[in-house]
Amino acid sequence: MNINLPSGTSNNLIDIITRYAQALYESPSNLILLVVDVGLVVLLFIKLFKIVKDSRAWQLLKGICFIIIAMALSSILHLDIFNYILTSFMTYGVVLVVLFQPELRRSLEELGSNKLTRFFGIDKDIEAKTKEDIYKIAIASFELAASKTGALIVLERDIEIKDIISTGVSMDAEISPQLLVNIFEPKTPLHDGAVVISGGRIKAAACMLPLAGDKDIARELGTRHRAAIGMSKESDAIVVVVSEETGKVSIAKDRNSDCRC
Repeated sequence: MNINLPSGTSNNLIDIITRYAQALYESPSNLILLVVDVGLVVLLFIKLFKIVKDSRAWQLLKGICFIIIAMALSSILHLDIFNYILTSFMTYGVVLVVLFQPELRRSLEELGSNKLTRFFGIDKDIEAKTKEDIYKIAIASFELAASKTGALIVLERDIEIKDIISTGVSMDAEISPQLLVNIFEPKTPLHDGAVVISGGRIKAAACMLPLAGDKDIARELGTRHRAAIGMSKESDAIVVVVSEETGKVSIAKDRNSDCRC
């Protein structure tokens, strides 16, 4: 059974729906094929949702949806220049952003996060509970540094990193200096890898982080520092690194590593 759509050159979604409606009006028997068509589309979206749910890809898609909504509004309000820029970006730029540009991809993820303030460079005041958690992490970091025990601690911010958390051992424990120090004790099951802190709790340990491969990164930096910088390139997370060679504490944030004794 075939639907004989009225002739037309446009293939956008509104035209397709209009042509389907006209075809149904002319021949109600086309309803079965239309139901199959719509059903396949629904199944495709359900499958896509299951794949990207609880991953950074979901936030990336939300960022793209934000741009699509902005395109529609700019078209309605006749903001022609702004609409042209957004349309050109959606036509030529999204694939390049997703595949080749971690920095721009991260900006799209920030658009799809729960807060837009950080995308525009506006940081809100740190809440008292967050300050307390930072204090506990600092105590643990410098205690580990004193004994030259290597450590990686990732603090999730606006961009969710559930795909990183899933690579480790789930914990969901309250933050405490003693627990963090014990996790990174040499020859213990969880010492190798990173601890991820999300929502004010230790979510997982022994997590695997992406390694930075940039040629401009200093050769003397070890695997932990490369992992920390790689994580800061892939998200807006803050990563604390304790070097077991030097005992120095470093912080990786916004694609940079700032060493501090």
